[in-house]
Amino acid sequence: MGSTNMTYLNPMTVTLIGIPGLEHVQFWIGFPFLGVCLVALLGNIFLLIIIPTERSLHQPMYIFLAVLAVTDLGLCVAIAPKMLTIFWFGSCSMAFDACLTQLFFIHALQGMESGILLAMAFDRYVAICDPLRHTAILTPLFLVQVVLMMAIRATVLVGILPILLKRVHLFQSVVILHCYCEHMAVVKLAEEDVRINKSYGLFVAFAILGFDMIFVFISYILIFWAVFHLPQKEARLKAFNTCTCHIVIFLEFYILAFFSFFSHRFGHVSSYAHILLSTIYLLVPPALNPIVYGMKTKEIRRRLIRFVF
Repeated sequence: MGSTNMTYLNPMTVTLIGIPGLEHVQFWIGFPFLGVCLVALLGNIFLLIIIPTERSLHQPMYIFLAVLAVTDLGLCVAIAPKMLTIFWFGSCSMAFDACLTQLFFIHALQGMESGILLAMAFDRYVAICDPLRHTAILTPLFLVQVVLMMAIRATVLVGILPILLKRVHLFQSVVILHCYCEHMAVVKLAEEDVRINKSYGLFVAFAILGFDMIFVFISYILIFWAVFHLPQKEARLKAFNTCTCHIVIFLEFYILAFFSFFSHRFGHVSSYAHILLSTIYLLVPPALNPIVYGMKTKEIRRRLIRFVF
């Protein structure tokens, strides 16, 4: 790594400082994050054991839930180990290529999770608005195609982010004010013109999160319209109840996602508040998803009780 006048040419390593402003207490902050990660790991592994073995759960909604569990496990593995070593052992150094690899997996898995939430919204739309054709539309082949399409979309669009960063050679600093490698946090280190990086990052955010959010919103407008026109109150409540879990996770995911996105680019939120919220946004949904979705499902509850007792 060469440096001249406080600039760095093709740095081999970067330094992640954790949570700026809270370095003196981040040792203790690591414990609740560890608890969240353990809940996420145990909950999602349990779902991945239950869903394939329980025949009554071989339905589109639960197949998407299994894919979501895999995505959530990947997010925890991508973020938690390095973050906790920074908090507890002060191991802040990270190879630049490893940083770009972490950046890719975090944003690709984030995009994949958004896509699966969209697929689950479509499943609820068909189940409520066109129930007689639900099985005919959401065939096993269609489910595989949807999952592959979401994975390819996230991989291709996000994969260009580290490629563009690799083309940047001159950096004003190698200290990342974060506890994991995030695209804009790395872009802000550059000494060169990075307008292409910023513009493409904005495009990816709206091409994935923005697109998905709009179509999930449209799906639920149509769902609510259909639900409110059901003749019986019991039928309306039952139909609405099938959507409550997804609505809670949808609101949490997208509200925190866009808060993190816009505060990094346009806001004046304190660094520690932004980093805490962006980390919560990535780690809390993987812990909540198996609880919110799983515990409302009778078959999963029954298997959990049998497993525990």
